[in-house]
Amino acid sequence: MTPNLPKTEQKRVVIVGAGFGGLVLARKLSQNSDLQIVLIDKNNYHQFQPLFYQVAMAGLEPSSIAFPLRKIFQSKKNVNIRVTQVLKINPEVNVIETGLGAIEYDYLVLATGADTNFFGMKNMIDNAMPMKSVSEALAIRNRMLQNFEDALSAETLEERLGLMNIVIVGGGPTGVEIAGTLAEMKRHILPKDYPELNFDSMQIYLYESSSEVLEVMSNEASVKAKQYLTDLGVNLRLGVRIADFDGKYAFTNTGDRLRTNNLIWAAGVKANGLEGIPPTAYGRGGRVLVNCFNQVEGFRNVFALGDLALMTEEKYPNGHPQLAQPAMQQGELLAKNFTRLLKGQEMKPFTYKDLGSMATVGRNLAVVDLPFWKFQGFFAWMTWMFVHLISIVGVKTRLLIFINWLWNYVTYDQSLRLIIKPKIIKEKLESVEK
Repeated sequence: MTPNLPKTEQKRVVIVGAGFGGLVLARKLSQNSDLQIVLIDKNNYHQFQPLFYQVAMAGLEPSSIAFPLRKIFQSKKNVNIRVTQVLKINPEVNVIETGLGAIEYDYLVLATGADTNFFGMKNMIDNAMPMKSVSEALAIRNRMLQNFEDALSAETLEERLGLMNIVIVGGGPTGVEIAGTLAEMKRHILPKDYPELNFDSMQIYLYESSSEVLEVMSNEASVKAKQYLTDLGVNLRLGVRIADFDGKYAFTNTGDRLRTNNLIWAAGVKANGLEGIPPTAYGRGGRVLVNCFNQVEGFRNVFALGDLALMTEEKYPNGHPQLAQPAMQQGELLAKNFTRLLKGQEMKPFTYKDLGSMATVGRNLAVVDLPFWKFQGFFAWMTWMFVHLISIVGVKTRLLIFINWLWNYVTYDQSLRLIIKPKIIKEKLESVEK
C-alpha cells in the first residue's frame, strides 16, 4: 500500500491531526497555491470536542459534531487527505512512516492533540468510561441507556442501584457539564422513559481531588457552579480522590466504597506523542517542547501546536491551557509564518490572547469568564450557546443543532436516546482440501 501523493514543484506541508489547530492551519494554508498540503488523521472527520458530552448524554447525534474532512476541503485542489495513523517520524530524512507507507515532507506539523490520562491505574483503563472522541461519547450513551434497560430486570436492589448510580471523576468543565446534564435527565426525562424504576434512589456523584469545581476558572464561576450542581441534586465530593474502580465498586482514597457500574473519567489528559521525537524534546504531561514559533526543540522544519505543544510565556510558565483557543490561534499564526518562510522573511513569535472560558451546568445555568467581565445564569447560558454555535463548522449543522436545542428547551426531551450497537460480522473461513 502507498499514499500515492502527487509529486509537484510545490513545497509540501504535512499536517498530522485534524483537530482545532490542525484544521485551522490546513484551511489557511489551502489558500496558498505555492504549497501542497497533506492532512493526515486516523478519522475522516473533524470532531468538535466541546460538545462530546452532549452526544454522551443523548442531547446530540454524533453527526452533529463530526464534519467530513473531504467536504471541508472539497474545492481545495492543493489539499490531499489521507486517513491513516502515523507510526514514526524520521526527521533526519524528512519522512514520516504511516499505515499507508512513507510520506516525505518539506515541513511537518504535529497537531495530534491529547488523550485520556488514567495516571497508570490499570483498573481505570479497563473499566472506566473515557470521553475524548465521538466514538467514546457514543459508547457512553450506549452503555448508560443499556444499563437502565438492564436495571428493569435486576434481581436485587444492590444490582439495580449499581446499574443506575453514576460516578463522574473530574470537576473541570467536562465533568461539571456531564453531571449537570445527567441531573436534569434524572429529574425530567428518565422517569418518563422508565416509570418502573425509582429514580429517587439513583445517585450522581462528582469527585474532584481539589477543593473546588472549575478550579481553572474564576472564584465566582466556581462558587456558582457548585451552587448550581448542589441545587440539581448532584453529590459533590471535593478534596476526595477515586483511587480504584473494579467495574462494580468505586473506592476513594478515604476508604469509602460506592456501588456503581458507571464511572465516567474526566480527570486528566496526556499529549499524544509520536515515535521519532527525541526524549529531550518532551516536557511536562508528555507535551513536546516548542519555541515561540511552534518549532519543535532541536528541529528547523518540524512544528507542533495545540494540546501537544508546550510553549511557555511569562503568564503561562507551564504552557498554554489545553483548550481549543490556543490551538486555533497557533494554527492561524503558523499559517502566516509559513508564508513568511517562503518569502525569506522572519517569522513572528506567538503570544496567546486569552478570550475567556465558560461552562454550562444545565438549563438556564452557565458560568462565563471574559477578560473584562464575569457573569453567570441565564445570560451566561445564552452566551455559551451562541459561542458554541458560531464555532461549529457548517451553516446547516449550526441550524440543526439550534433546532435540537430549541426543541429540548421547550419539551425537556432530546428524543435521541437510541442504543446503537455495532454489528459484529463473523467471517466464516472454509478450508479446501487439495
